[in-house]
Amino acid sequence: MAIDTAGYTLSELMVTAAAREIADGEVVFVGMRLPLLGFLLAKRTHAPDTVGVYELGIVRDSHAPEPILTMGDLPNLFRAKWLSDTSDVMGLLQKGTVDVSFIGGAQVDRFGNLNTSYIMNSGKLATRLPGSGGACDLACLAKRHIIIMAHEKHRFVPKVDYITSPGYGNGAGWREKSGLPRGGPSAVITSRGIMKFDPVSKEMILVSIHPGVTIQNIMDNTGWPLKISDTLEKTPVPTEYELKVLRKLDPEGYWTGS
Repeated sequence: MAIDTAGYTLSELMVTAAAREIADGEVVFVGMRLPLLGFLLAKRTHAPDTVGVYELGIVRDSHAPEPILTMGDLPNLFRAKWLSDTSDVMGLLQKGTVDVSFIGGAQVDRFGNLNTSYIMNSGKLATRLPGSGGACDLACLAKRHIIIMAHEKHRFVPKVDYITSPGYGNGAGWREKSGLPRGGPSAVITSRGIMKFDPVSKEMILVSIHPGVTIQNIMDNTGWPLKISDTLEKTPVPTEYELKVLRKLDPEGYWTGS
């Protein structure tokens, strides 16, 4: 697959797509790697009043004075609003304070269910994965969550081997029947395109393809007949200003290098 990334990397394209999913004033459970940069980019561009919540117990509404690569880097602690612990920030999830969170996974299915527990092969355990961490809490209790992951056929499966972090279960009404108070996945940002979810069926729909990617390429790397939006778009490339800001946030290309 030849993705057209003239002037930017694929990771930079995914980060800017993630940043654009954040609205100004939202409380964001930030995460690591590309989601971390997506939040920082949004805060420095179109969403200056967002508040970042970090799993370590950090809450901040201002910029860190220096670039950070992980949530625990010392500049992220400087003049934070909270320096607490994980149980306190998980309490914000329970209260319904968190607007949006970011999650990844080893497998995802057409209803946005994520697996990070184990992979089966012919009915037998093949690979044991790290497990949930806080991902299940994020998927259950944030007002919405955004999935970021590589788009490969062995990851995009008709049905996940195990639901670690629930999306919409088996379709419309599943979350409500399961007692989940709110939320669900709102977008899936991948290395090939962007998917969202049908408001009625809750099934994943392709809404945008990255420059240089074809619909056939996405279909070949999806384990079910992915539905396509009637208004399918091409993913907007990062603007010159977004790239300038992003490269100040990650000057060595630690997360966004080719």
